Formats: sequence, C-alpha cells, structure tokens
Amino acid sequence: MRIRQSVCVAVIAALPLVACSKTEAPYAVEEVPLAQVSADLAAGKTTSVAVTKAYIARIRQYDGPLHSVIRIAPDALDQAAASDARRKAGKALGPLDGVPLLFKDNIDTVGMPTTAGSYALIDNLPAKDAEVARRLREAGVVVLGKNNLSQFAGFRTTSAFNSSTVGGGAFNPYNTENSTCGSSSGSGVASAASFAAAAIGTETDGSVVCPSSTNGLVGIKPTIALVSRRGVVPISHTQDSTGPMARSVTDAAMLLTVMAGSDPGDAQSAESDAHKADYVKALDAQSLKGARLGVLRGTQGTSEATEPVYNAALEVLRAQGAELVEIPREQLEDLSQEQLTVLYYDFKQDLAAYLATTSPEKVKVRTLADLMAFNKTDEHEKVHGQEVFEFSEATTDFDAPEYKDARALGLQKARTEGIDKWLRENNITAVLALTNAPGGKVNPDGFVPPHGITKREDKGDKPPHATTYASIAGYPNLTVPMGLVNGMPVGLTFIGPAWSEATLLSYGYAYEQASHARVPPTAYKAAKK
Repeated sequence: MRIRQSVCVAVIAALPLVACSKTEAPYAVEEVPLAQVSADLAAGKTTSVAVTKAYIARIRQYDGPLHSVIRIAPDALDQAAASDARRKAGKALGPLDGVPLLFKDNIDTVGMPTTAGSYALIDNLPAKDAEVARRLREAGVVVLGKNNLSQFAGFRTTSAFNSSTVGGGAFNPYNTENSTCGSSSGSGVASAASFAAAAIGTETDGSVVCPSSTNGLVGIKPTIALVSRRGVVPISHTQDSTGPMARSVTDAAMLLTVMAGSDPGDAQSAESDAHKADYVKALDAQSLKGARLGVLRGTQGTSEATEPVYNAALEVLRAQGAELVEIPREQLEDLSQEQLTVLYYDFKQDLAAYLATTSPEKVKVRTLADLMAFNKTDEHEKVHGQEVFEFSEATTDFDAPEYKDARALGLQKARTEGIDKWLRENNITAVLALTNAPGGKVNPDGFVPPHGITKREDKGDKPPHATTYASIAGYPNLTVPMGLVNGMPVGLTFIGPAWSEATLLSYGYAYEQASHARVPPTAYKAAKK
C-alpha cells in the first residue's frame, strides 16, 4: 500500500543525511519518558539527532504489523540537527526543544499531507501548520511524522471500519489481534510502543481518552478551545479538541503547557490565555489528600472483569486521602442521540469551512457532497459505506430548530443537570469513572455492531458514557492507566469543570505516583510483519 511505501521512502531518503553526519552515540528510547528525553538533551547526554534516529529505527523495526505511522517527515533529521545547533549555541527554545513527536493525520503540518485517512485528501499539503503544531514547532519539537487514524475521526459509517484507507488497520501493541480504539488509534499505538516521545491526538467524544485507555497511556481532552482547533480536519466546533497522549502525567502536562492558548483563528479560544497554566508546576503528589471526588458506576465498558480493577483504583485514591462520594446511577442517562443530532449538523458546515482553507488545485472536494461523490467512484473509498455522511448531508444549518433544541437539551443534561449539579450538590471537585472497556478483537470492516457512536438508536438503548457527558459539556477529561483486564489496559477517568486541567492533572499525577499501574506493552515485538 501507499502508506507503507511512504514510510520506507521517507526513511530511505533520510539515510544519506545519517551516513554523512557525525556518528552519534545510540540512545535507547523504549519506555523513556518525554521528561527524561528532555532532561538528557538539556544535560548534553544525547542529541536530538540521536534520539530521532532511535525513534525512526523503532518504527522501521516494529510498526509493520501495527500500522500506527503513516509517514515520517522527510526533514525530521534536519529538524533535529537544527535543534542540536541551537543547544550548542546556548539558544535552546525550552524543555521540548529537540523532542520528537508524532501527530494524528488530521492535524496540518507543513511538509506532509493531511489526509484524515482519506484518498480524497491524499494530496492535501497545507501551506501552514495547524496552530497546535505551530506552537509545538515554535517550542523546538521535532515533527517526526503523521499517525494513522479512523478516517475522518470515525465519522463516516455506522459499520466497522478499522482505521483508514490510507493507513490500513491499526492494531494494539498489547495484543495485535485487538482494537486500539478510535479515532486517534495510531497516536495511541505509537506513543505506547515508544515510536516517539509522545503523540498528539484529537477528540470529539472519546477519541483521545479511549485509545489512551486501551493503549496504557495518559491522555487528556482539554476544555473546548483551551487548545486551538485551527488547521485540524473537524467533526464539530462544539465538541472537538486536541490533546496529548503520553506515557506519564508529567509528559502530558509538559505538552499541554505549550499547546494551550488563545488563537485568533479559533474564535472559541478567546478565553484560553486567561485560563492556561504551567501544568507541570501544578503537579502535586499530595493533591488527593482531603479531595472530595464523585464516583460514577455502570457507565459504558463496565463489566465483571473491569469492576475489580476500578474498585482497586478507588482504594488507591482513598489511601492517598481522597474522600469518595457515590453518585446515584439513576442520575445518568444516555445522551448519545442528542449528541448525534448536533454532530451531524456541525460536520457538514465545519468540514466545508476546513476544505475552504485547502488548495483547490490539490484538493478537489470542497463540500461534504463532493466528498460523498468522490467516495462512490474512487477505488480505495467505494468499498466502504458512508451512512454518517448521508445523515449529515441531509441537515440544513445552525438555525434549524432541531439543531438548537438538541444542543440546548444536551447542555442542560450534561452540564447544568449533570456535571455541574454533581459537583455542586456533593461538594466535589472532580468526577471519576471507568474510561472504557479494554480493547477487544478487531471486527472486520463492514461488521455491523449492536451499538456505535455514530448510529441512530432509540434513546436509552446504550449505557450512559461519562466521556459523552464531558464532551457535550465541553469540560476536560483525563484518563490515567489503572491496570490490565485480561492482559489489556484500562484507564481511570477524571472529569472536572471548565478550565480545571491543572487540578485534574494533579489528581492524576498523585494517583499515578501511588499506583504505578501502567504496564508497558511487549506483545508487538513478537508480531510478524
């Protein structure tokens, strides 16, 4: 496939540069935290070129059966050499200077196409970085490459479609027959398998926290527009966010500190500068002492297998001094249908707004209708359904009563009568939940599941999902590894009110330091290419 060729071509193209450069001492990157890479660079114990080479070597060695990396940036080693030159001159740009990151392939990065996993965007070469990529590049990050993803962030069909036509099917490094969860599938796999210091994902409802949970990672979906969405292929301006996916809370905090902030290109981010913080400085291993936290039970993913792990995590929190308050199960409801109505309307309008920023010479589709027509004839795309596109195309505009009513009811149930009420009436500062079920066997493309995030159903057919509450409300959602279920990771969710990222990360850090629950993956090393 073109995806595998592009990775090989990019790596081969870099080889002459490697051969001609001064020999660098090898640097072992497996399971090395981003914070340690940063410290070693600052101390002169290694170079960015050595670190970047090490990640490229791991991608070449192990990613074949995982399909997590779509392409390596052709100038990755040049970026690394430039960072080393800055450090040598005493002009380092900060703690992230020279640290290699991978980006989900719906985030614009100059020098590589942004495909969103679709051949309709295979030649979509952005003229400038997405704001989040610009901020990280300005901090000296090496933009190492692009990660696989669920096509259009999973918003295309109601049947199974494992990842994308461009990247193929992504597989879990803990068991290569199992799901990675979507839609930031490649970012989850790549970060878990140490193909970069960390990865950047995006989420509408669960697409950062679910693959983080199922790949044994820390992931945070921030308050809506704390991180700018400009330059990211969208689903919904009301729910989309970009977030870090890393192997530790500290690493995620380091990234979010740089990523957060206002951007004139995203009007909803106007308040972000007033609320962003140094999230690393906020981390406190004693933060759970005296904290009152609400406990949700019976959410999606709950089973006889997950309950003991969840209960054990709650006991760790209690041992650290947290007071836990049970939130009655009857206060939760299925909000998926109100959410879907909003997403169908948002996608049609928001996708057209993004496509208008692309080059008409390179990207021929300018509307959702154009995209649907392309899919009917393109050899790569016509084999997959597009029911969700059809539902979205049938909507009108944001003045439609159906849209306004669904948006208002969702906010009322998720925010006013949901999270806000729980926090107020129980005098708690955050809500806890199981993030998701562990990754199960990958369903074949075209399989019709009994439930799905993009599927119209009768209200109440699905168990309520804590992630959906946070997504509709626009509130931050953090997941931290809490152990394994049948050999597969599961995460503990922390949800708080708007702009509470510092508090949530500090709670997550205290839990992480007390539990040491993350178990690194090993199964991928034995997988055949």
